[in-house]
Amino acid sequence: MPRNKRLVIWLSLFLFLTLSLTSCYHQKHKTHDALVQFNERQRDSLSFFTTHHYTKNYNFVVKCDSLVLLKQQPEEMVNNLQIDSFVVRRHDHLVVADIRMIPTDSIDSVWVQVARDQSTFGWIHESELIPNVVPDDPISQFISTFSDTHTIIFLVVICLISVGYLLRKLQRQQAPIVHFRDIDSFYPTLLTIIVASSATFYASIQTFAPEVWRHFYYHPTLNPFSVPPLLAIFLVSVWAMLIIGIAAIDDTRHQLPFGEAIMYLSGLAAVCAVDYIVFSITTLYYIGYLILVAYVIFALKRYFSITRAYYICGNCGAKLHRKGRCPHCGTMNK
Repeated sequence: MPRNKRLVIWLSLFLFLTLSLTSCYHQKHKTHDALVQFNERQRDSLSFFTTHHYTKNYNFVVKCDSLVLLKQQPEEMVNNLQIDSFVVRRHDHLVVADIRMIPTDSIDSVWVQVARDQSTFGWIHESELIPNVVPDDPISQFISTFSDTHTIIFLVVICLISVGYLLRKLQRQQAPIVHFRDIDSFYPTLLTIIVASSATFYASIQTFAPEVWRHFYYHPTLNPFSVPPLLAIFLVSVWAMLIIGIAAIDDTRHQLPFGEAIMYLSGLAAVCAVDYIVFSITTLYYIGYLILVAYVIFALKRYFSITRAYYICGNCGAKLHRKGRCPHCGTMNK
């Protein structure tokens, strides 16, 4: 393996380990739960946190155009008394100040009091609050954006049009493209397999362990060592995509001229985008697993039977897929 390629891979691994270890470093000593005595209010708070994944002092950001909050106590609205309200706007930051259960409310028994600032407090049904806010964390906001139905439809349409145009252009120019006229590097093929597998696993978590994913949504992290095994596997695959992606870019840069490298990497990104869309959607209907097996077999077969170079020209040192005349210098290799 070339020295610079090894350097890229080792630097990527060092970055991954550094982020993981630093996220684990400054942790306070925790007393075992069995040794801690909780009062009834604390037990209720812990029970609510277990099922709803947030509690007091949790921070949200408003993502809808406006959100109406009740100034008075929730009981006044439940009993049809005169009430007043005020509005918070998009991008306003809210903090959970109190949570109250009102079983007599026929709409939603859970009321949440949120504060925009020290003097602005208001109550709202949880069922109305949660769909219109997002946790105040960039990872949660990224997940929320790419989980929105309208965003997904828009991305699918744009992605398919762009991929179709790009692949057609690459086909006409006889340019290198992953799986078909690939370069002699396993990293692009490996990257597409990891993306397809990660999309399948992501959809599987949402289908079979939705509460695990919901808790991750409210408390996101990039450290695979601080989450349950299912999420750890998913986060490892995300880091693997980053590391293998860097290696693929480095390999492409050394094998192709700058212009062709840009086109090849654009095609690789397009194939990865299609893999993500196809496998994340089809897995929800359980056929994604069969498609994934077929895709992995197809990708590996294409690389090892067609793409991989097993020989080197004895005259110019160019890589050859088979013995015979070298396409670069014309020397016959036997």
